[in-house]
Amino acid sequence: MINLHARLCSWENLLLAYQLASRGKRGHANVAAFEYSLEENLLRLQEELEEQTYRPGTYQSFYIHEPKRRLISAAPFRDRVVHHALCNLIEPPFERSFISDSYANRVGKGTHRALNRAQGFARRFPYVLQCDIQQYFPSIDHEILKTMLGRKIDDPRVMGLVERILESGQGVLAEQYDMVYFPGDDLLSSLRRRGLPIGNLTSQFWGNVYLSGFDHFVKRELGCRGYLRYVDDFLLFAADKQTLWEWKRAVQAGLTGLRLVMHPGEHPRPVSEGFPFLGFVVFPQQRRLKQRKGIYYLRKLRAMLRSCQQGEMPRAAVNASLQGWVNHVRYGNTTGLRKAAFGTGGFFF
Repeated sequence: MINLHARLCSWENLLLAYQLASRGKRGHANVAAFEYSLEENLLRLQEELEEQTYRPGTYQSFYIHEPKRRLISAAPFRDRVVHHALCNLIEPPFERSFISDSYANRVGKGTHRALNRAQGFARRFPYVLQCDIQQYFPSIDHEILKTMLGRKIDDPRVMGLVERILESGQGVLAEQYDMVYFPGDDLLSSLRRRGLPIGNLTSQFWGNVYLSGFDHFVKRELGCRGYLRYVDDFLLFAADKQTLWEWKRAVQAGLTGLRLVMHPGEHPRPVSEGFPFLGFVVFPQQRRLKQRKGIYYLRKLRAMLRSCQQGEMPRAAVNASLQGWVNHVRYGNTTGLRKAAFGTGGFFF
């Protein structure tokens, strides 16, 4: 049987990794430059990975403001090829251990299925506890994550690559993290390595690995039959508030072991009041887009139309944006909002 490191470095794996990394991006300058000398670039990566001399490059960081202000860090394209090559091999054994109700960054899952599941639970249970984690990606502890990954990755050379990728993101989100001290910590705890760059394929995958044990804790040890998670947002449903208050205390204690903290003020509420989740307000029988989401997009659409009329933005880009947005919001009760959007820019179709 071919060992994991040999499979990682194989030409077939690297070529597949390039194809996945370049999907939908072949018009980008950095992708086109890599493709221009594709064979040479892949052979160089193969040699570096085989000899364990590969070193990640420097991240390009920028802020996005939707749904909230976040620092996104983009790795150089050759590094993204390596991320895909690594995930091609290590993702399947972890994927088999994930609960079915974890919906982020997984094939066959996604936001719309998560919304459907949340609404299904809202029809079965009268109360919900909505939770999310403070500064999730900046808080992920490297030593804890490496221990989790090491349980299924038995090749030290592949673990060495994992460690180099982790180290390359060290400090990228340092300014996004507010130091939290946990029981037993000393002043040196502030020097613990933490944080995964938002934007890496590896970060998305490792974010699921980091909370996989927590998912099983909620489902098995707490016995919560109505639970789902999307990245660091998760919902617990129950027949009464008292159970949810008890589960909240247990959840807080469980997250402490991962050096994570929930946002304060979370409390059980009747599902009949509606609860915010993934950009919608979910009720047992309907979903409404958050008002600020609709306002934000209509403003963005008007700005895109002005740019298009001035020749600064191609018509196809406006169409693509509007079609993508309509495809998303149609999963809620948004007929009036969609009519408003079409009134603004629907003539482009």
